[in-house]
Amino acid sequence: MATCDTCGNDYDKTFTVTRGATSGTFDSFECAAQAMAPECSHCGCRILGHGVETDGSIYCCAHCARAVGEHELVDRA
Repeated sequence: MATCDTCGNDYDKTFTVTRGATSGTFDSFECAAQAMAPECSHCGCRILGHGVETDGSIYCCAHCARAVGEHELVDRA
């Protein structure tokens, strides 16, 4: 059995997620998302979809990007 990096649960069905050079062992997708998903540069929520990016920052939505002064990003065309 392996131990979840997020919650510490010792579980026989853990899995590994790799993003770039970072890997982790998890017992659930919730724990994997908490540890590995990027955070919105404005509100801090975990980004589980594509998000929107500009100048090296990622946001959960265009609204958050606009809140920090980025006005070209939109959620829809």
